[in-house]
Amino acid sequence: MADHYYSKKPSVSSDRQTVRTSLRGKTFEFTTDAGVFSKEGIDFGSRLLIEAMDIAETDEVLDVGCGYGPIGLTAASLAHRGRVTMVDINERAVELARENARRNGIANADIVQGDLFESMEGKTFTKILTNPPIRAGKQVVHRIFELAFEHLVEGGQLWIVIQKKQGAPSAQAKLESLFGTVEEVTKDKRYRIYRATK
Repeated sequence: MADHYYSKKPSVSSDRQTVRTSLRGKTFEFTTDAGVFSKEGIDFGSRLLIEAMDIAETDEVLDVGCGYGPIGLTAASLAHRGRVTMVDINERAVELARENARRNGIANADIVQGDLFESMEGKTFTKILTNPPIRAGKQVVHRIFELAFEHLVEGGQLWIVIQKKQGAPSAQAKLESLFGTVEEVTKDKRYRIYRATK
C-alpha cells in the first residue's frame, strides 16, 4: 500500500524543511518532513480553521490528526492557562509536533501517538479541533465526529474544516444529527468551517 499521511510509519525518505509563518498575530517556525500532511507549508484549510477558531485562555483542547502541529500549537499559544492534547497516528508527525512545540516555546501541549481517540479514554475537552483525513474515507471522518461528541463537555465545541466537494454537505448533516447546533462560521474558496456545540 502506498504511503499516506495517515500511515503509522511512513516509509518515504525523510526530507526535512523549516517553514516560518504568522498565525493569529504570532510568528511560528515549523519543521516539516516527507510523509506528513502538507509538508510544503500550512495548507489553506488548516490556516482558515486557525484564523477562525475561538480558543479561550483556559480551554482544554484536543487536536485530532495534528500533523506537525500548526493547529494544536496555535491553540496552545491562545489557551496559555489551559492545556492542549494533540494526537496523530503518524509517528513522524508526532515527533515533528513535539519538536515544533519546543522550537516555539510551547509547554502546555501534550503530543501523543494514537489512532483517533484510542488514547483519550475518560478524558473530556472544551474544544476539539480537526482538519479531518478526508482521504481515509467518510466512515473515518464521521467516526471522528461521533467520538468528538462523546469527549466534549456539555457546551463544548467541535471545530472542523472541510471542502465542499470533499463531503461538506454530508459532514454537516452528520454533525446536525449528533449535535443539533451546527454553524457555518466562515467559508473561503471551497472550504467551510463548522462549529458544532454539544
